[in-house]
Amino acid sequence: MSLTIEVAKVEFDPDSLEVRISGPNREESEFVRLGAHHTITLEVGRQFRLEKACWDQIFLERIEAACHPEREADIAAVVMSTGLAHVCLVTEYLTFTRAKIDVNIPKKRTGSSNHSKAVTRFYEAVYQALLRHIDFAKVKCVLVASPGFVKDDFFQYLLAESVRREDRPFIENKAKFILCKASSGHKHALEDVFKDPAVMSQLTDTKMSKEVEIMNKFMRMIDTSPDQAQYGYLHVCKANEDCAVDSLLVTDELFRSSDVVTRKKYVALVESVRENGGKVYIFSSLHVSGAQLQQVSGVAAILRFPMPDLAELEIECVEDEESVGSGDEISEAGSAEESITERVEEDVRDMGL
Repeated sequence: MSLTIEVAKVEFDPDSLEVRISGPNREESEFVRLGAHHTITLEVGRQFRLEKACWDQIFLERIEAACHPEREADIAAVVMSTGLAHVCLVTEYLTFTRAKIDVNIPKKRTGSSNHSKAVTRFYEAVYQALLRHIDFAKVKCVLVASPGFVKDDFFQYLLAESVRREDRPFIENKAKFILCKASSGHKHALEDVFKDPAVMSQLTDTKMSKEVEIMNKFMRMIDTSPDQAQYGYLHVCKANEDCAVDSLLVTDELFRSSDVVTRKKYVALVESVRENGGKVYIFSSLHVSGAQLQQVSGVAAILRFPMPDLAELEIECVEDEESVGSGDEISEAGSAEESITERVEEDVRDMGL
């Protein structure tokens, strides 16, 4: 069955990596009538064709990265608890779940070895998932996170088994493993891991750490040098006109705006900053740093030199809004007085005075 759907609504599930597309059918089909509303699910591996009237360079870059996540992922992560583990690849834009291991672990009982056997099966499943899904030639570090001592016990199992089996990928890259704390074995627990300064200090060579680092630098500069750290489209755009933007920070949420004009103005801003020699960092709204940037309008910049005059832009905007508001109040008051006068005159005429 082949359908042509005009996209009206898009829903993305990051856990299952599925996209649900809804909209009216635009071609005749024996299954769906023309114009009927229909929803389809696009999962990993399903072929489809996407047509747009205009493709911006930002979208083309992101599609290329999304089609080959293994090229972009330089961080692997195993977040685990007793009996549950998620093996993930972390890119600049998204965290991909490559394997989920769920093994029932019975409670410890005196005289029974069922517990230890189940734990060994669980560790073995995680071991094989890492061996199958991680390319150590591209991955710079592997985070092993868990509550308690689960991570420590598993890592000892991995080291012992890799030597016994002579698995060279683990033996040669054991220095890339970083043990850290997590609140659970679910994927969302990675947010706590990336908030830990001790962990981030060990990820200095990764792409994601550079985004976190530039975001932390911007937040520090707001306190120490506010004239050199600007946020909001108006301020950033004005600084770019003077070739003052050294680093542009922008969330991908702005490029997904339903307003075409809004999307195009941010694409133009990114291209202009690059032409002026500035660096551009596009933050995913699915990452903690992207959510933090979204709280300050979604676009910010670190300048090459302080621009205290930009503070006057905000004052002028506020004054303009106040003047417009006061003008509206005066006009509304005037119209109210006119309506009252008209009603009084009508009452006088009705009374014959």
